[in-house]
Parts: sequence; structure tokens; C-alpha cells
Amino acid sequence: MAIEMRSREDQPAVTTRPTIAPASARVPTAAPDPAPAARTTKIEARDLNLYYGSFRAVRDVTIDIPANEITAIIGPSGCGKSTFLRSFNRMHELAHGARMEGRILLDGVDIYDRSVDAVDLRRLVGMVFQRPNPFPTMSIYENVSAGLRLGGGPKPKDLDEIVEDCLTRAALWDEVKDHLGDSGTSLSGGQQQRLCIARALAVDPEVILMDEPASALDPIATLRIEELMLELRGSYTIVIVTHNMQQASRVSDQTAFFSMGEDRAGYLVEMGQTTTIFTNPREQLTEDYISGRFG
Repeated sequence: MAIEMRSREDQPAVTTRPTIAPASARVPTAAPDPAPAARTTKIEARDLNLYYGSFRAVRDVTIDIPANEITAIIGPSGCGKSTFLRSFNRMHELAHGARMEGRILLDGVDIYDRSVDAVDLRRLVGMVFQRPNPFPTMSIYENVSAGLRLGGGPKPKDLDEIVEDCLTRAALWDEVKDHLGDSGTSLSGGQQQRLCIARALAVDPEVILMDEPASALDPIATLRIEELMLELRGSYTIVIVTHNMQQASRVSDQTAFFSMGEDRAGYLVEMGQTTTIFTNPREQLTEDYISGRFG
């Protein structure tokens, strides 16, 4: 489908959480389950197909991502996990020849609707990449405050408080509070990844996407990232792609298993509570992957 983005040249600076679309972009949904224990759905993908040119990377995925939980996406290399993850904040569309079919809804809003501003969307749906990527020419302080300052930004006093709060929530403040002027790249790999998480938190997102955030880290740094995810879970919806089965079982509430067909398009095999997926999956293919028979 063709995708258009509104021009931002005449828009005022945004210093509060943006609204990504008017009510007209909202998609009617079925009445919610009245059961009190029912989860709230944050993201819905419906009949999603993702392409790079003529190659279909993800095929016919329909899935619900619950709010304020950690959802892990697992599966063999090349099955489209990262492509699928990037579609949630429209990073996928930045690749040459990329296109999508289907719908992705964030709180009932179709994020690919022509009225949705992709920049505003990425303030609501932040991303942490596989390798730490602090801005190399910026200090630790500037890395955290970058998104706020580019948007017009709060007053300096408020900015100091926001930077401290985000570094605290990222479990990094005590380690860097006396070195805020140092380059972000002067930190260790694990610290840099937590700095990137603090940077994502600074613009007040509702969803945090993590694409193998600990794959380049040592076991101690990996543990800190996992502890941080568990601490953030109650305040944010977190979706993580991981090849580490133990990590998925430790940190996630829900797990989605992807595989790929003969056409090499990734597809969703099943999704469920993590304990169920790892101990009693519905599909034999899932059990074979979890037990290490392939992948």
C-alpha cells in the first residue's frame, strides 16, 4: 500500500506525548471480553505481509501484543523476526523497496493510515537495537536529552530532572552521575545499551521494541539488561526479538514462535504464555525448535 507522511515543516514543537491520528483513523474493534482478568491489547497485527521488493519476508501474520507485558519473538535466523518488529514503528518502510499489506493497530489506530505522522509514532514506539548506538559526538547527558531538544525541549531545569530520571530508570544514574559530560561511547558495552534505553525512555514512549538487545553483551551485562526489562514491564509494553531461549523464558510473559516456509517467508506458528510455549506447546514444530532439533 502507498504510504504518505504529513509534512512537519509548519507543525509546532511537540513536548508532550503526541496523538498519532485523529479519530477517523481508528479502526472499529470487537467488543472486549468482559472477563475481569482479560488482558488489554496494545498492538494488533492483522493479515500482515511485509516485502522487500518482490520478496515476501513475513507472511499473513495476525497477532495481539498485550499491554504492559514483555512479549518475546523467537525463531530461526532469517524468519523475519526483526522485520516484523520494525514494522511496529514503521522502520521497515525506510528500507529500499519495502512495502506492507495488512494492518497494524496501536490502541485501535491504524499506524499506516495516511494521517499518521511516522515521527510522532516513533516517539510513542521507541526502539533499542542489537548493538548499542549512542550518538558518538554527544555526551552522556546529550544522548539522553537529544530527542527532547530536537523537539523544542523543556526548560533546562526540567531537562536535568528528566535526564536523571531516565538514567535512574535505566539503572545507570549511579554509575555516570559524575561523568555526564563524558562521551557516550566512553562507556562499556552494557552501559551503552542502558544509555540507549534511557534515551528511548526520555521521549515518554508507550512501547519499547528491543531487537536482540543483549546479543553483543557479556553475561553480566546481559543480566543487567534483563533485570531492567523486568523493572520496566509494568510501565511499558515491551516486545523483544531474541535468539536466546533461556532469555525468552526468563523475562517474557508471552512468546511468539516464528518459522519460515519453503518460500522463505516468515510466519507465526503459535503464540501463548511463555510457560506454556516452553513446556507444552500446541505445535510439534514449536516443540522441535524449543528442544533444539532445528534452528
